[in-house]
Amino acid sequence: MLIKRDDFIQSITEALQYISYYHSESFIKAMSQAYQREESASAKSAIKQILINSKMSAIGHRPLCQDTGIVSVFVNVGIKTQWDTDSSLQEMVDEGVRRAYSWPDNVLRASIVADPLKTRKNTGDNTPSSVHCRLVAGEGIEVWLSSKGGGSENKSKFVMLNPSDDVADWVEKVVPSMGAGWCPPGVLGIGVGGTADKAMMMAKESLFEPINMLELIDRGPKNHIEELRIDIYNRVNALGIGAQGLGGLTTVLDVKIKDFPTHAVSKPVAMIPNCAATRTLHFKLDGSGPAIFTPPNLDLWPDLEMNVAEARRVNLDTLTREDTRTWKTGETLLISGKLLTGRDAAHKRIDTLFAHGESLPEGVDFTNKFIYYVGPVDPVRNEVVGPAGPTTADRMDKFTDMMLAKTGLLGMIGKAERGPEGLRAIKAHEGVYLIAVGGAAYLVSQAIKSSKIIAFADLGMEAIREFEVLDMPVTVAVDTQGESIHATAPAIWRKKIQENNKK
Repeated sequence: MLIKRDDFIQSITEALQYISYYHSESFIKAMSQAYQREESASAKSAIKQILINSKMSAIGHRPLCQDTGIVSVFVNVGIKTQWDTDSSLQEMVDEGVRRAYSWPDNVLRASIVADPLKTRKNTGDNTPSSVHCRLVAGEGIEVWLSSKGGGSENKSKFVMLNPSDDVADWVEKVVPSMGAGWCPPGVLGIGVGGTADKAMMMAKESLFEPINMLELIDRGPKNHIEELRIDIYNRVNALGIGAQGLGGLTTVLDVKIKDFPTHAVSKPVAMIPNCAATRTLHFKLDGSGPAIFTPPNLDLWPDLEMNVAEARRVNLDTLTREDTRTWKTGETLLISGKLLTGRDAAHKRIDTLFAHGESLPEGVDFTNKFIYYVGPVDPVRNEVVGPAGPTTADRMDKFTDMMLAKTGLLGMIGKAERGPEGLRAIKAHEGVYLIAVGGAAYLVSQAIKSSKIIAFADLGMEAIREFEVLDMPVTVAVDTQGESIHATAPAIWRKKIQENNKK
């Protein structure tokens, strides 16, 4: 069997384009079921936005999330397979990635930086990818591919348990420490056994499996692995964390577990979460040409619309601190007007300017403004901006006091909870923190009516932009008194779930 270089590269390219805008059938089904079950109004709204965004992305062929991920590829190569190429497997995968991320009609965001210890310069084409290859019996090529966002990848965990320690106990203890930066509800991938590196590999590979937890519960477990999956699923959902950490019934859609023999004194356990922008695909090549990917039927998605009748409309251009003092955690706002953007690199540069006694660049004025933590995808066709969902906010915590004290900033918009340092600064300066839904980037971008870079253009997607937005949906996560919905809501729902379980 002969596998042609161009067929392999084309398959990688088309697979990455496909998963940038199509959720899997099992994910759509599981998320729709979670929406039907959810009783928390805030969590239900978040799940609705994720499902609406998913269908919009499928129709518009634009990314589900602005973070179009780091590419991981697992390749099984039949030992009898021949290649029609002089390129290495890494080179072929990277060429497929390069083409996918620069596809003219659906440009994807390049997020990979070289020299991670110092310069951290963007490579510009999202390469290199992470490639893992195994020689297996037979012939042909089998590929498992994912593009995984940094928010969920950053929440990966590893531990060396004692042989007698309980895995479910460890997971139940660790998940709350992960916060909501991994954009729940999603899937937990767990690897148990082998060595440290083997456990991490198994955790990542387990995430390629279709979501089937409710089917598993309906038929009942057939072995101890399935029993453990159900146990962890029930324990994690009983924590009450909920969609986007807003409190609710569904924190995980499924739990996947792979195991492998290990040393008698060891019990390595790895856990990697997949977010609400789960992007994985599996395909085979048999020498007859590139892989063919069939789009999902649009009838899979539920018919949902945003209900904004009860939301408070806010004009950002006339907003004052007196106005923000009336906002309550959990309240839905529809914001319109001008806001500025900025994230890690921009905050660091602003901090450096102030440290050297310098002022903000000309044209940058945060007075009575909000900053949106976002690194958008480049626009295509008639877009003013590509998908532009929020990034994890607690990375900006160390800059929050500086921004609120020195710039006249009213507040921030991001994703997930703020840490202790960020909360202290928000309370001290009577700032406010709003969240947009992670995993709803294309939906959010529809509210952005104009976009222009006003500073730090060399930072690319991390440049400071001025957005003009119209009815952008956000939720008050931290009020001017420092109260955080990510602390209060999960506690409320954890208690409700415990009470219901006793009945």
